[in-house]
Amino acid sequence: MLERKRLKGGKDHTEVTFLLPADIPPGPVSVVGDFNDWRPGAHELRPRKDGTRAVTVALPNDNTHAFRYLAAGDYWFNDEGADALEGPNSLLRT
Repeated sequence: MLERKRLKGGKDHTEVTFLLPADIPPGPVSVVGDFNDWRPGAHELRPRKDGTRAVTVALPNDNTHAFRYLAAGDYWFNDEGADALEGPNSLLRT
């Protein structure tokens, strides 16, 4: 799931929070995409008190960003809440 919040005060970025259940899939999960040069571990989701895990990334507005999740065991998967799919990737418009 994705949550978006445009930054106020003339900022040209949107804060995007990538959310998953705390235990599905099990083990560590990172969001990887064109915004972090597809580097696993650069944006690892962390547990939250509400039973989810999440990471928030500030992304430039007026762009389309490709991303996927990477879980333990080299398990890649997409976000069902993405704006679209293109090839193997989820797409997010800011």
